[in-house]
Amino acid sequence: MIILKAFEFLLNKREEKPRSKGITMVLDKGLGLETAQSLMDISGEYVDYLKFGWGTSIIHDEEIIKAKVEMYKAHDITPYTGGTLFELAYMNGKLDEFFTRAHELGFPAIEISDGSITLDHKDKLESIKKARANGFEVLSEVGKKDPNLDKELSLDERIELMQSELDAGSSLIIVEAREGGKNIGIFDASGKAKDDEIDYILEHIDNEKILWEAPNKDQQVYFILKLGNTVNLGNVSSDDITSLETLRQGLRGDTVGKI
Repeated sequence: MIILKAFEFLLNKREEKPRSKGITMVLDKGLGLETAQSLMDISGEYVDYLKFGWGTSIIHDEEIIKAKVEMYKAHDITPYTGGTLFELAYMNGKLDEFFTRAHELGFPAIEISDGSITLDHKDKLESIKKARANGFEVLSEVGKKDPNLDKELSLDERIELMQSELDAGSSLIIVEAREGGKNIGIFDASGKAKDDEIDYILEHIDNEKILWEAPNKDQQVYFILKLGNTVNLGNVSSDDITSLETLRQGLRGDTVGKI
């Protein structure tokens, strides 16, 4: 069945899924199945990855989690577990059980991070390799959730970590910004992007391998105007899927006529 958009003649079509760039990662903080289904029915074609935030999937009925995972996959979206869930499993010596359970729930991908725990980087790289060997796609995150600890990482250290995790098998490197997008990583206390630092990262890491967490509209506009509408953006609120896509396609005042 051919589905026409209401104003098809004004649409700036983007690369269809599966996309290698222009990726949108949406954060699911505990959506109900029917709400999630409704969102995907209207905007699922604009979502590439769907993260079950931090440890949210632990506290909900497993049948609902399974149903949501399958629903997202039916929309050609890759659902994956948040990095905090990996950290909890690693911290408790339950990594094998975690991989087994993630498979049983239908997750095709997982996030590996060390934002909340102390983890030797060699162990993080081994975990990436182990997850890949267990059949998962891996997205890994670089950065700490505590702003004070995050600031201890130099820019060169971040780049070294990013490249080594790509070499270990991560498909995308997530640049930590949390869901607030302020005073952490590439954003200052007001949420403004640190342009020089981003330029420096891009001199060393392939932009198509980076998933920039940009939860706020101004940050999304910044990246689209700086790197084009094929920039990879993550930690997008489920409420902002349509908003971001209109920014990408130049259908909103911030980007109209600029991309």
